[in-house]
This record gives sequence, structure tokens and C-alpha cells, in this order.
Amino acid sequence: MPVSRSLPEPGHGRFRPAAARLAPGLLTAAAAVTVAFLVHGLVPALPGMTLAVVLGVLAANLPGTAGWTGGRARAGLDFAGKHLMRGGIVLLGLKVSIMDVLDLGWLALVLIVAVVAASFGGTYAISRLFRLPPVTSLLVATGFSICGASAIGAVAAVRRIRHAETVLPVALVTLCGTLAIGVLPLIAHPLGLTATVFGAWTGASVHDVGQVVATAQTAGAGALAIAVVVKLTRVLLLAPVAAIAGVHHRSGERALGAANGTTSKMPPVVPLFVLGFVAMVALRSSGWLAPAWLEIGAMLQDVLLGAALFGLGSAVRIRTLLHTGGQALLAALASWLLIAVLGLAAAFLIAG
Repeated sequence: MPVSRSLPEPGHGRFRPAAARLAPGLLTAAAAVTVAFLVHGLVPALPGMTLAVVLGVLAANLPGTAGWTGGRARAGLDFAGKHLMRGGIVLLGLKVSIMDVLDLGWLALVLIVAVVAASFGGTYAISRLFRLPPVTSLLVATGFSICGASAIGAVAAVRRIRHAETVLPVALVTLCGTLAIGVLPLIAHPLGLTATVFGAWTGASVHDVGQVVATAQTAGAGALAIAVVVKLTRVLLLAPVAAIAGVHHRSGERALGAANGTTSKMPPVVPLFVLGFVAMVALRSSGWLAPAWLEIGAMLQDVLLGAALFGLGSAVRIRTLLHTGGQALLAALASWLLIAVLGLAAAFLIAG
């Protein structure tokens, strides 16, 4: 008599469709992004991206939701934190116009590049001084000096850094960027800053684009205009920084393979999503896209990055962070102060 074998039920084990596995987390992220941008619409001073991270952290640590984000929703949330982040980085390029950047003038461009370089090197040195691991130090330096979580995601992909290792750097860059929203406007008047200088300072020192907008708009439209252009000039440096990180990683892999007498597939110098970012910058700069398409791209980018940041935030466990992240928090605050000072010095030269 033939023995019948029971097949695994659909939806279990290796037969479980990927869509069914990812759907709970992706739907959770979509709901969180909706809430974040509803709150942002009611309180414009609170950036949607920052709210998405905060909601993720709350979801990971509140008793009623921690089990969900750490269990059934985890696969989809990890997918959002990794893959939707890359899509958001591509569309971020639609916000950068080469013409707007060149309008700043060569002196301003040189100063912005110098601030980014000094911020990167200084933040990396501070992180290592506080005994953070090299990978964490690299990601913190990247996020603080260029464009926050987007830059962290890009360099993590280039260097093949595990998704879990991006969680702490994203939390730190979000915390310090949020701190800037409250602190910088308070000290602008005591420092005697004009609106133009304050805008340039915000663009040169605050991490995320949304945080720059929330901070600069407190000083009026003039401050906001120069802040956004200065910030997007920093964003433009994401591509060369990613390329440099890719070249360095390839050389390290090649040297390791030579030492071990093995060969392995080399990672790309620049991943496709970074090339996509460059392509979107070129498309925006060409002037071919109508404003309506740019608005659609900006909305989609906000949705993708918001979902990605919620996914990353949902992996932050406050108890673990308090036990292991004390040194990291001190390093982040010291780095935030360094970048604020460097950005202020550059702002006086750019717009003073």
C-alpha cells in the first residue's frame, strides 16, 4: 500500500508566499506613515520622517505592540528598512538641481564640501574615541555629515553592512536632528544671526532634509530657501561618498582574498540605487519634468523613506539601547556639537 506523504500546508515553511510573509509588516509601516504625515500636517514643526522613527520606536517598546513588531510583522518591517530605503534614496535625487547648487557660487560649494569632510572625519574620530565599533563609527559619521538615515542606508548597502547594525546609527542621527529643531532657533537670536546666516547654518549642520525644513522655517522664507539649497548640496555628496566607500570595500575584499588564496565575487563600486539617485539628479536638473511630476516623486519618496524609517525604528529596543548605547549617545552629542560649530563658521562665510 503506497505511503501518502502530507505536504506542508500553503503558507507554511518554504511554501509560504513571500507576499504573505511581508504583508503584515508592510501594512503596519503604511499605517504608521499615514499617522506620521497626518500629525505633520497638523503640526508642521514636527517632520514626518522624525515622527515615523518615533512611532517605530514606540511600537517596538510598548507592551501592546512590541510582540507584533518583533514577531509576525518583523519580516516586512526589515524589508521596508532595507529595500524601501533604497527606493527612497533614488527618488531623493529629484529634489536636487545642479543649477540651484551652482547658484551658490564656488566659495560656498568649497565651504560645504569642507564642512562635510571635516564633519565626517571628526565624527568618525569622536566615535572611535568613545570606543564605538568601526562599522558603527562609519555609519554615524556618514549620517551626521551628509543626509541622515538615507546616507546610512546607502553606505550600509555599499559596504554590505548588516541591516541590524544600522539601527543604532539611525536612532542617534534622528535624536540629534530632532534636538537641532528645538535648540537652533532658540540660540539664533542670542548669537545675533540674520535670517540668511541662520538658514545657511541650518542647511550646513542639520542632518535630515525634513529636519532642515522644520528648523529653518522658523526664521522665514528667506532662511528656508538658502537652507534647502545648502542641505541639498550636502545630499549631492552622497554619490561620491558611496563610491569612495565602495572602492575602499572592494580593495579590502581583494586584499583579504589574496591573503587567503581565495577569490570571491566583488561587490559593485556603486550600487544600482545610487546610480538611480544620480540619474534622478540629472533628470531634475534637465528641467524636463513638470512640477506635478516632481510633486508626485516627492510624495512617493516621503512614503518610501517614512516606511523605511518606521521599520528601522521598530527594531530599537530602549532597554537594550540604555545598556549598550550610553557611549554612543555621548559620541553623538559631541559630534552634533562639532558639526554645529563647523556649520556656523561656514554659514558666516557663505551668507554673512
